[in-house]
Parts: sequence; structure tokens; C-alpha cells
Amino acid sequence: MDVALVQYINRLCRHLAITPARLHPHEVYLDPADAADPRISCLLNVPVESLRLRFALLQSLNTTLETFFLPLVELRQTEMYSNSIAALLQEAKGLIFYDTKITVMNRVLNATVQRTADHAAPEITLDPLEIVGGEIRSSENSYFCQAARQLACVPSSQLCVKLASGGDPTYAFNIRFTGEEVHGTSGSFRHFLWQVCKELQSSSLSLLLLCPSSAVNKNKGKYILTPSPITYAEEQLFHFFGQLLGIAIRADVPLPLDLLPSFWKTLVGEPLDADVDLQEADILTYNYIKKFENINDETELEALCAEIASQHLATESPDCPNKPCCKFTYLTMTGEEVELCPRGRHVPVGWENKDVYAAAIRSLRMRELQTPECMTAVRAGLGSIIPLQLLTTLTPLEMELRTCGLPYINLEFLKAHTMYQVGLMETDQHIEFFWSALEMFTQEELCKFIKFACNQERIPFTCPCKDGGPDTAHVPPYPMKIAPPDGAAGSPDSRYIRVETCMFMIKLPQYSSLDIMLEKLRYAIHYREDPLSG
Repeated sequence: MDVALVQYINRLCRHLAITPARLHPHEVYLDPADAADPRISCLLNVPVESLRLRFALLQSLNTTLETFFLPLVELRQTEMYSNSIAALLQEAKGLIFYDTKITVMNRVLNATVQRTADHAAPEITLDPLEIVGGEIRSSENSYFCQAARQLACVPSSQLCVKLASGGDPTYAFNIRFTGEEVHGTSGSFRHFLWQVCKELQSSSLSLLLLCPSSAVNKNKGKYILTPSPITYAEEQLFHFFGQLLGIAIRADVPLPLDLLPSFWKTLVGEPLDADVDLQEADILTYNYIKKFENINDETELEALCAEIASQHLATESPDCPNKPCCKFTYLTMTGEEVELCPRGRHVPVGWENKDVYAAAIRSLRMRELQTPECMTAVRAGLGSIIPLQLLTTLTPLEMELRTCGLPYINLEFLKAHTMYQVGLMETDQHIEFFWSALEMFTQEELCKFIKFACNQERIPFTCPCKDGGPDTAHVPPYPMKIAPPDGAAGSPDSRYIRVETCMFMIKLPQYSSLDIMLEKLRYAIHYREDPLSG
């Protein structure tokens, strides 16, 4: 129940754009709409006074943890010493607010900076012409592989920079696009991260695999690490992938990656659930295993084998030529048939060993989801950018939020972190048209708008304005800035919206109606996928 309360407080504070330390206990109450969330359903019958008292206790605990306790705890080697404070803290991580963890994490990241201000950032050169018409001719030509080759010679210490603040990130490396004149480094860097995420979640690279459940519209568009033996070259690419996760955390640029929870569980060192994670990743195999586990007699087994035989997954029994049976083989997630035991192709599945067969398939899938070789390389890359002990207190969901942000845009939050420049005010008619138009957008269109405005699809959902003042530090790319267009030539309705992606600035003409605002905004977000090229 404490864990459920912490999750509820995290969500409430995200909605209110404040930290739990600034939330008064009397602001804690459960709305009827919260009944739909299974994670906090256990709190629905608790008296509100009890909830508020418990929150006050958790609030006090977190204040002590943040200011005094966590900085003194040795978080390394948690798995080795099961009775250490770090191990106990790992068990109780559900009681710690997300904001508390991130505050401590940010302090550690700033204390582990290795490239100081007087050292020039490494620079890589990318050739956009290697990608013609949006199609990558080979994986070696992708931005991901071009960058991996060039950064392989750069010591990882040069990529460990201070955290971003004040709306202006400190980038791990600068990017120069061949043949393009781009002023500033912010837009280029954000565009690079967006492009490599597109490449990773496409057929051009083989590091990630679309989860099998996608084929039946469950977890559609979600990816896992490709479960197959890897070469040294592939290991280097997985290492670079891990580095990119760490680089994105330091730069506060959320990566638009859609990975299954099993990836984040393995990354932070949590065990996988043999039922839940298998069902999420491969619902067809999960149902196949359940059929064998739920058989009551040999007649049902024979009927099941006959059903499988009709799908070309079984062969005839050597004892009874007309009787179909399954062998101890199964297809991997990459489509390769493997033996589940020595000489598995010659071992038929019978009543005596059906449970062994089901357990062997489950074991195969769990090994594939854990992908120890690939994950070791990813963790090594991540560990070269941020200290891995920081993952000790993070849940898988919190690690995903810190790395990838939320996959949707919260307009209220964006509006609260917007500044109006050169005399513009929120009450101006065309500004009201602007927000009304965005409210009519789908989430897909809002992501395209953010991509158009600052060259990243997702924006951080946290902003450390702890005292609520307008002058406190913002997480990049906040604040969004709205300014008048350059010059005054021509009718406003005939002008187009321009942006300065490095500054997250929208130069907005004074359109005379909501319809024109909608038309110009949609034109802007659809006309150019890459604002760096026009």
C-alpha cells in the first residue's frame, strides 16, 4: 500500500508540476477516476485522513533520505552483500519518491563530470547523403554506425559532461553534417538522437527486434534486444547503444525508444517474471505453453499434437506412424529451429515429459528475453557514462522515464513552461488561437510539432522549478519560447511559422483566425520531416 501511495504521489506531482516536498498533505485525495488504475486500487477504501498521515510520514522519510542518508550509502556490490544497507535500500526502493531518486542521481552525475569547460567537445561528421530518400542502403551507412565508428576512438571520459540546466544542454559531442550549414549544435544533436532511434527501430539495424506479440496486436511497436549470438563488431554496437542511453540522460534529451518492460528490468538488475514478461513479449508462445500445462489426459495431448501438426509444427510418432507428435524443438524469436535438449529432434513429446517440454520452451524464451551477452555490452556502455550503482534504487519504469520520458505530450505542462517574448502576452488573440489549435491535435501531431519546434519528439516531464519561481533552472529544452516573426513584410496570413530549434523558439505570425492557425501549423509539421534541411 505504501508503494501504491508513492506511485500515486509521483503521478499527482507530475500533473501539478511540483515536487512531493512542496505537496501539502491536505492536497492528497483519491478521485473516482483513480479507481481505474490497478496499481493504486488497494488504496480506494483507506480513509483520506490515514492517506494524508501516511503521506506526511513518507514525505519526512524522503526528505531525510535525500538530504542526509542516500549520499552516505555505498550502493556498489549490492548483489554481493545481501544484508548491506544498499541491499535493504534496494528492497525498499518503492517507498522513495521518483523526485528524490532523480535529485540524488543528478548530484552524482554532476560530481562525476570528467570533461571540464576548458576542454573542447569531440566532434563527429555525419554524411546525410549516405541516407538517400529516407532509405539506408546498408547498416554501415546509418547515422548510428557512422557515429559509433568515429566515437570508438574517443575516451568515454570525454563524454561525461555536466547536466543540462537553464534550457541549454551540455552535449557529449558536437555534430557536423556534411554539406549543410547549421548554426549552433543543439538542433543537430537532438536530430541525431531522433534519427538513430528511428534507425534502431527499423530493419536497417539488427540490434533491436520487434517483439513477437506485435504480430497479434499486443504491445504493438515494442522492441527487445535481438536474442542471438553476437560478433565482436555487434558487441561494440551494443556498447555504443548503452553509451547513448547515458548520453541522453546527461543531456536530458528523452529518446523516442519503445522497449518492452523486460528490457528495463534486466537493465536495472530486476528478475523477470516467467508469466508476465513472457506474455508481454510473446503471447503466442505463452498460450502454446499453457496448452501443454493444462492438458488433463493423453487423449487431449493427442488432439493437441494433431492441431499442431495441422500447423506444420509436429511430425508423426516413430511408434505409431499415423499418430502425430511433437519433438523437443522450438523456434527462437529470430525464426531458427533449435533443440530443447540433446538430440531433441529425435525425442518425442509424450504424457510423461509434456511438462518438461513446456518448461524447456519457457526457459528458452526467458533466456532470449534476458540476452545476457547483449545486455552485458549495453550495461558496460551505460556504465562508461553514468555510475551503474545509480540504478540500484530505480524501478524499471523510473529508468525508462528518466531515459525516454513519456510517449505523449502534456499540453498543460508545456503551457506552464512557455515564455512569451518581445511584448507578446498569453492573452493575445493569435496566442489563444495557437493553444486552441494544439488542443485539437492528436498525440501523433503533437509529437511532430515538438519535433518541428526543437528537433526531439519527446520532452522531459520533470522540470526542477522547486521554489516555483520563473527564474529557476529549467530542464532543456524548456522553456518553450513564442516570439513574433522576423521582419514585418507582407500580410501575416500569408507568412509561415519558423522555428529556432536550438532555442525551442516558435516565431509565430499574427494569424487572423483559428482555421488559418490550424492550416499553417499542420503545414509546418508535415512539410519537412527534417527542419535542418529547409
